[in-house]
Amino acid sequence: MCITRRAVIGSMIASAALRPAVAATKSMTYLLPAPATLPAFLPFQLAQKRGYFAKNGIAVTFATGRGGADVAKQVGVGNADLGGGVGETSMIVRPNGVPIRGVALLGQRPLFELVTRKAAHIHGIEDLRGKKIGVTSYQDTAYYALLAVLVAKGIKRAEVQVEQVGQAGITQLMIAQSLDGIMGVPEWSDTIATAGIPLDFFPIDRIFPAMAQAIMASDETIKQKPDVVGGCVKAVLQAVRDCIADPAAAAKDFVAAVPQHAGKEAQIERIVRRYVTDVYHTEPPSALGRFDPQRLRTVQEFYVKNQIVETAVPIDDLYTNEFVS
Repeated sequence: MCITRRAVIGSMIASAALRPAVAATKSMTYLLPAPATLPAFLPFQLAQKRGYFAKNGIAVTFATGRGGADVAKQVGVGNADLGGGVGETSMIVRPNGVPIRGVALLGQRPLFELVTRKAAHIHGIEDLRGKKIGVTSYQDTAYYALLAVLVAKGIKRAEVQVEQVGQAGITQLMIAQSLDGIMGVPEWSDTIATAGIPLDFFPIDRIFPAMAQAIMASDETIKQKPDVVGGCVKAVLQAVRDCIADPAAAAKDFVAAVPQHAGKEAQIERIVRRYVTDVYHTEPPSALGRFDPQRLRTVQEFYVKNQIVETAVPIDDLYTNEFVS
C-alpha cells in the first residue's frame, strides 16, 4: 500500500513537471480620473468584459480619483498600480516630484474639446471673455487644457469665469443653460445635444497639440512590475482596436458590463463612433498606443513658455513606448 502510494505521488509529480507552467494571475488597482461607468472608459470595461486582462495574467480592480492630476499623484506615491490621465499629464506633475510617465496613448487626437451653447454666441476662442466655462475639477487635466487654449489666444485666466462643477454639473448646468460652455468629452456633448441644446464645437488640436487618454505608471511600478504594466497596456489597446473594428459590438458589450446604461445602446454606439473618429484615430494604425516625443516636446515647450507649468523635464522622463507592441 505504501509502495503503491509513493508510486502514484511520484507519477503525479512527474506529470506536473511535464505540463507547461501557467502564469499566476496578479492583482492590480487601476485608478480612473472619473467614474468607471462613463463611456470615456469603455475600453477598460470592454477589456474586462472580454477577458483581455485575464488573458494577460492580471486581475483589475477599478477605483476613482479626482481628475487626471490627482490620479497621477496617487499613482506616483503608490496608492494605485496604474492610472489614467492624458498624454500631457506627466509634464504637469513630474516637475513637482511625482515620478510617473505615460506608458500608452489611446489615440492621436485630443480627449477634450471645447463645447459651447449656440445661444452663447461664441464664434471663436476670443469670444470666451466674460463667459462661464465649466470643468469637472481644477485637478482635472481638462482644466489645464482649457488654460492652454486661453493663453494660446492671449486670453487671461481672470477674463473667463472658469467654474469647477463636478461630474454631474458638467452636463446638468449646460442643459439648464447656466454654463456657456465646457471643456468636454464626447459623451457629455452627446448628452447635452440629446437634451435639445444646440452646440458648437471647437477642436483644441487646431490651437495646440493636446493629446488623448493615457495610461500612466510610476517609475517604481515600471521597474518592479513590468508584467503588470505590459499586461494592462496590451489588454486596453486590444479593446481600443475592437472599438475601431466594430463600434456596435463594443457598445453592446459595454452596456452588458455596465447595466446602468441598459436601453441606451444606440446612444453608446454613437458615442463610441465619435471616439473612434475624434480620439482613437491613429496613422498609421500600427502606431496606436505610442507616444511621439516631438509632440511631447512641443506641448511641454508651450506649457512652460506660457507658465502653465513652471519647469521642463527631460522628454524621456515623460513616457515610455516599451510596453506597446
